[in-house]
Amino acid sequence: MQLEERIKEELEENPLLEEGSDETNDTDENDQQPTDPSVNNADLSIDEYLSGDDTPLYKISTKNFNKEEQKTEIPFSESSSFHDQLVSQLGLRNISERQYMLADYLIGNIDDDGYMRRKLHAVVDDLAFSMGVETTEEELESALKIIQEFDPPGVGARNLKECLMLQLNQKDQTPEIEMAKIILTFHFVEFTKKHYDKIISKLDITEEEMKGGVDEILKLNPKPGGSFQSNKIAEHIIPDFLLDFKESGELQLSLNSRNVPELRVSRMYSDMLDAYSKDKKNKQNREAVSFVKQKLDSAKWFIDAIKQRQNTLMKTMQAIINHQSEYFLNWGDETLLNPMILKDIADTTGLDISTVSRVASSKYIQTPFGIYPLKFFFSEGLETISGDEVSTREIKKILQDCVELEEKRSPLNDEELAAILLEKGYLIARRTIAKYREYLNIPVARLRKEL
Repeated sequence: MQLEERIKEELEENPLLEEGSDETNDTDENDQQPTDPSVNNADLSIDEYLSGDDTPLYKISTKNFNKEEQKTEIPFSESSSFHDQLVSQLGLRNISERQYMLADYLIGNIDDDGYMRRKLHAVVDDLAFSMGVETTEEELESALKIIQEFDPPGVGARNLKECLMLQLNQKDQTPEIEMAKIILTFHFVEFTKKHYDKIISKLDITEEEMKGGVDEILKLNPKPGGSFQSNKIAEHIIPDFLLDFKESGELQLSLNSRNVPELRVSRMYSDMLDAYSKDKKNKQNREAVSFVKQKLDSAKWFIDAIKQRQNTLMKTMQAIINHQSEYFLNWGDETLLNPMILKDIADTTGLDISTVSRVASSKYIQTPFGIYPLKFFFSEGLETISGDEVSTREIKKILQDCVELEEKRSPLNDEELAAILLEKGYLIARRTIAKYREYLNIPVARLRKEL
């Protein structure tokens, strides 16, 4: 998207740059040569025309800009934010001006997750020093209670327990909701640690009753402010590469140039030069030719830069596909990914490793089995018991599959996971299992336990 905007900007600013391919140039019926002179000939004609000219170099320099000509970006107009929504709800309440002022100040201290994490005694001091308003914690507590009745449920809570309780209080009171309240009120610590057996024993309840209460708690939103996304701009992924299968089964790679037009030097400038060259002594004509020279150099540089970018992208992506051909030919089987680091691709392509890094960290490819960031295909290697080298991503995939298939009443701990991998031929230490598990955002066994 940034490239598309950059090209549009260059097309608007440079009259010598236009959309289209040089191959589409028309040929004059009375002449075998194209009506559009080549860039080299254009350079020669302009240079000859300007030879002996006393025009200062700065007048034809592409890097010379007038400060008054600098363009400023038009800012985005954003919709109302999370805090704006809270303030608008505050305006609907029938409260005094003082209550409104205090509640409005508290809203300003609520974080993006919807929590009021500042201590009320600290807010009392802030109001006294910054606004000269004398108040008490009790008065602020009353104002906070007003905010805690707003949408989304749970907003204005000072901790997770209060946030969940506020949401439960706004629900219809069923036996499951009542059980959820009891669990949070009297056994919150045990609940967070998933010590369900202790809670069942202390409350003298059945496992079904416990499960009903826990299920209600798990439906709640621990970050109520996260439900408001109006102040965030959604980013849509536009793949840079397209990968398809030919009828023969071979892979076919192409650049996604849907929104990136082909560029060429405009054919109009040659007619301009012919007209201006008839009167070389005219100062205005010489200035016009200087302008054309400046814009011509800029257009050529921009076209070359785009072509170089495309060549670099294709060279890098093709090297990745060649290195991971088994993965792509088998429709994304992660167990077939080979170990691959940036240096491998840099050595293959002859590109600098920093160039490969920039491409890998910011580009995406669309395949028949999904869209992937290029960095997905990079991973370190690990040697198996048989001496073969496999990708660590393969290990992580197996680890993830084990966790998904485990018995949730008795999840596998890291030692048990290491034993399973050892049976499959992967000798991995327990601490390495823990590292991979954290990378995959898989909690420890105790926190994966379910009723």
